[in-house]
Amino acid sequence: MKMKLMLSTAVLFFVGGHLVEAQKTKRDTIPQDTKIDEIVVVAYGSQKRETMVGSNTEVKAKQFADRPITSIGQALDGASAGVKVSTGTGQPGSSPSIQIRGIGSYGISTSPLYVVDGTIYTGSLAAINPNDIASFNILKDAASTSLYGSAAANGVVLITTKSGRKGKDAFNFSMSTGAVGRSIPEYDRVNVYQYYPLVWESIRNGRMTSVPGTTMADANAYATAQLISGVLKTNVFNVPDNQLVVNGVLNPDAKLKYTDLDWQKPLMNTGFRQNYELNYSGGSNTTTYFSSVGYTNETGYLIKSDFERFTARLKVDSQVKSWLKLGTSISGVSSNGNNSVDGADNNSAYINPYRWTRTMGPIYSPYAHDPTTFATLYDKAGNIVYDAGSARGADAAAGRNVIQETLLNKDLSKNYYIISRAYAEIKVDPYLTLSTNAGYDIRNNRRSTYGNKIIGDAAPGGSAEKYSFTEQTFTWNQLLNYKRKFGDHNFEFLLGHENYKYMYEYLYGYKKGQIVDDNDELVNFVTPSSLTSRTDNYRKEGVFSRLNYDYKSKYLLSGSIRWDGSSRFDKDVRWDSFWSLGAGWRLKGEEFLSNSNLISELKLRGSYGEVGNDGTNSYYMYKSTYTLGYNNAQEPGILFGFLADPSITWEANKQTDVGIDFGFLNNRITGSVEYYNRVTEDLIFPVPLPVSAGVPDNTISRNVGTMYNRGFEFSINADVIKTQNFTWNINANASTLKNQITELSNGITEIINGTKKISVGHSIYDYWLRQWYGVDPADGSPLFLAADAYANTTAADIRTVNGQKVTTNFNKAKYDYSGTAIPDLFGSFGTSITYKQWSLSALFTYQLGGKTYDSNYAALMSSYSQGGALSTDILDRWTTPGQITDVPALNSSTYTSSNAGNSSRWLVSSDFLTFRQATLSYSFSPETLSQLGVSGLRILVSGENIWSKTARKGLEPSQAFNGTASNRYTPARVVTIGFNVSF
Repeated sequence: MKMKLMLSTAVLFFVGGHLVEAQKTKRDTIPQDTKIDEIVVVAYGSQKRETMVGSNTEVKAKQFADRPITSIGQALDGASAGVKVSTGTGQPGSSPSIQIRGIGSYGISTSPLYVVDGTIYTGSLAAINPNDIASFNILKDAASTSLYGSAAANGVVLITTKSGRKGKDAFNFSMSTGAVGRSIPEYDRVNVYQYYPLVWESIRNGRMTSVPGTTMADANAYATAQLISGVLKTNVFNVPDNQLVVNGVLNPDAKLKYTDLDWQKPLMNTGFRQNYELNYSGGSNTTTYFSSVGYTNETGYLIKSDFERFTARLKVDSQVKSWLKLGTSISGVSSNGNNSVDGADNNSAYINPYRWTRTMGPIYSPYAHDPTTFATLYDKAGNIVYDAGSARGADAAAGRNVIQETLLNKDLSKNYYIISRAYAEIKVDPYLTLSTNAGYDIRNNRRSTYGNKIIGDAAPGGSAEKYSFTEQTFTWNQLLNYKRKFGDHNFEFLLGHENYKYMYEYLYGYKKGQIVDDNDELVNFVTPSSLTSRTDNYRKEGVFSRLNYDYKSKYLLSGSIRWDGSSRFDKDVRWDSFWSLGAGWRLKGEEFLSNSNLISELKLRGSYGEVGNDGTNSYYMYKSTYTLGYNNAQEPGILFGFLADPSITWEANKQTDVGIDFGFLNNRITGSVEYYNRVTEDLIFPVPLPVSAGVPDNTISRNVGTMYNRGFEFSINADVIKTQNFTWNINANASTLKNQITELSNGITEIINGTKKISVGHSIYDYWLRQWYGVDPADGSPLFLAADAYANTTAADIRTVNGQKVTTNFNKAKYDYSGTAIPDLFGSFGTSITYKQWSLSALFTYQLGGKTYDSNYAALMSSYSQGGALSTDILDRWTTPGQITDVPALNSSTYTSSNAGNSSRWLVSSDFLTFRQATLSYSFSPETLSQLGVSGLRILVSGENIWSKTARKGLEPSQAFNGTASNRYTPARVVTIGFNVSF
């Protein structure tokens, strides 16, 4: 008798860092009493899924293979409950930031550990071709991660690359091409016709406030006179300056002299993406091989931002003897590109194109014009002449031109990678296997920047910088695995040792004074301003062991321990142990459920363990250091750089996890529900020191805090319809998160950092802001809740409104907690539909709750704009006594309070729904292709970042975990068409 079985995924076997994919089994060929166990990649090995007690989410290549992504990090978004992603920028080749189960630390790394084919990987995710990846596994709890010890506090992502298969050789080629555009729309801003009267109104109201007794007529005349000559400096209409705005109304006879007032259009357009992949694989009974080459070229929607990558990879596995198996893989990667300005690090810089194209007033042209004919000017070579900004207001980057500077400046990067792996596996007897894995990675980065000598920071001499760094990592582990079965009792014992070595070499040079044009090498510059280098070394060593036991795959036990030593800490505290215990009860294996047609899987599991985090920003945390290079002419100089606490050590992460895995109707419906409680102890904080101590930054880093992250995770997958010609699958996941500081010691009661205050009983992402009250209907004044110290005073700037003490002076405003950046719920949902040869898949991500501090919007809501752009929301400003509005009156005398930063006024809901990805494909039937000698042909259309709904147009709530906004390169929408062909 035979049973029908359809395997939806390949079965994975992993031993000693080596992956073999079992062939998919055809329908109607498996005897009923034959059971195929799904094998899942785990730390340093593999395990049957049904016997796992840890939290391990597996994502197969088919779930991201058709997506136009350059980094596997992009595929993590929405892939699993408990995984939160801060989306990457629009810079081609960028990768997102990842947090697994909350915020792992305050002052050190919160990123997960990445492991590629059994060894640690610290390089760029953009160096790994997504099309070379067979699967990745997200390990979330201590039972899954503890074997990685001190590196596993923030979760682990195991990446398994593709291998060859025994049998007939396979040849595959794919290509795609498409367009790159902006996915987040710009904020709505007022136009040139609306702008002048608004600024005039602010000047008029300010005059009446600052000069008591001024009549309305006098204030109007003053505003008309000052609008151009005193504030905005530029009149783009064909009427005299003193007739442009009269009594608050734009002259109806005014006509524009020129219309090229758009600063975004010259910088932002449609980019282009193309990708080509070729792989060849196969194997005999003893040897398998997989080789691939790939080419990706993507130009961003911002000019002079692009990414080009060449990849080549070869992987060979060979059963040399019945007792000896060897394997190796090597990848070579070359990437280069033009780098856009990092908006997060240069948020307010004059060279930031995202800021100045957003906040430039609509009355300024980037180009120079003839003062008589108003025609655009060109130089002798026929090049357009840019406006240097001498006739702009104070808020409009006078003396600069971000378009011209972007075109003239350069920022180029070149990266070269070698990623290599090798393993040997010795079968001592049927139960005992010895294996070793080695990984060596090297990355060389060369970066060159040029600052032009015409306009900007480097003018008039010009400047050049050269950066170069080399990173090398070497990982070597030795594993002993003993696996045996005694009747219905199954044991597996692992003993291992691992060394990890990291080396970083850095060289930097900067010179000024360009000699000849069109040469930005350092030799072409006169004055050396900086020349420096450094070398860092980091070592780790670990010994670890794991014991798994199960009885009839029903009663499950697992325990692991690792002893780690890190060179970041002093020899007296650098060694520590990390461990976990887990247990599970697979109820489906019990007699009362074994014959159930409804319940096809049911398992309870739980674990507790401790892992560590040594991801500090210094490799020498226990050593006080000094900074060289502060010389006085020929006299050497040295400065105190960092005060160390020799007793500083790991942050410890203790996690409890309880979960239920279920399946119904022959696993047509599967899912899980989990609860975790993750406690981080010995948090590393900068402890304040008195200024008199003479310590840099007046702080010393110490282990002083404790916090927790806890929450629920839900996931479900269902085949709603499953017939021979039609299938419909839906999936969803949801997560909650609560974060709280529970202890601060060493005399610390609070740490205020920007918009946040760290204190016991609050999250590290809770906002600490001035308390905005609103707008006084009587006169349009901005109002804040008054601080207790001022509430009972009789000062003129203290008022009582509706029984509440408020102030018009932002310096007297009350500070208080004002919500959090952490959402109440976040996750994803998606669907896939197949009908005959057609296939459609879609993924949505969402977030409910939490707030974003929208400083980008705040910059557009000035009550006295002096050349800066204004949001259309400014049209709702207060104008009439008794008017109810949330926008204060425009007033050049009180605008500092209206515009005040660190105010709860600028908080907005972080709710969003994003159409993250979709793919539509058509596969030609085998009957059609067989005549052409082709085994497979598929055409497809795919898109990334297709659409997003947020609380405000222009808002990007997922750009930072802490809820802040910056003028950054917003993510790109990528839409491609392509095909895959197999021989």
